[in-house]
Amino acid sequence: MSPPAIKYSPRVTPTEWHDIDVVDERLLNPEEFKSAMEQIGVERYHSLHPFHHLLHNGELKHGQVQAWALNRYYYQASIPRKDLTLMARLRAPELRCAWRSRVLDHDGYEVEDGGIARYLQLTTALDLDKDYVISTIGILPATRFAVDAYVQFVSSRSELEMIASSLTELFAPAIHKARISGLSKHYDWADDNALAYFKKRLSEASKDAQFGRDYVIRNATTRTQQESVLNALRFKTDVLWAQLDALYGAYVEPGNIPPGAFVPDV
Repeated sequence: MSPPAIKYSPRVTPTEWHDIDVVDERLLNPEEFKSAMEQIGVERYHSLHPFHHLLHNGELKHGQVQAWALNRYYYQASIPRKDLTLMARLRAPELRCAWRSRVLDHDGYEVEDGGIARYLQLTTALDLDKDYVISTIGILPATRFAVDAYVQFVSSRSELEMIASSLTELFAPAIHKARISGLSKHYDWADDNALAYFKKRLSEASKDAQFGRDYVIRNATTRTQQESVLNALRFKTDVLWAQLDALYGAYVEPGNIPPGAFVPDV
């Protein structure tokens, strides 16, 4: 059963979120609520972006793939910053305990065994200098602004909204599978070592997504709260989409690389 129609703009800005007029104030049942979340992924997830189609189909040059991996590093390295900011605002110790595995997934129990270390295996396979990648000197301004906006979001929004913003993990396993398959098929450097981060996330993202979805379904007890969850998820899809827009504009077409950003050799 499809959820009832909701009166909102497809790209609601944060300042508008608390003024949404709901046509039908009836509380969505769990299945309708799940369906509404899933529909956001169908319509707005960044797997739909043309940059990803080029990447997964092997149509990008080596330097363009380098630019993608370099910019994505800032997003990956900022996830534990986001999660620690979120945890600091959680009042229930049980919830903090449940959430801290996300930080360990990326930072590791030791720096060398976490997701960020596995991601750096990708950038090394792409012939990018590790210190240069970690410095983030060469990333696009739009990458920095989009990722920092995500960290800022969880520092100021309600508990429901900041947890809901992580729910793009519902859609992540499919894109990771497509990425692993496409990169392995089309690029010589894409071996198990280079793709270790994405392979590990196949299980981690599913676990995290289930926890987050169960939480928002259980705790969004009014239609207004349900709408805030859906809009937080839309916001996160915008964060991801904006990063690919910037990459496409700088490195694909029209190829307008901002001053100070990474310039590929090929």
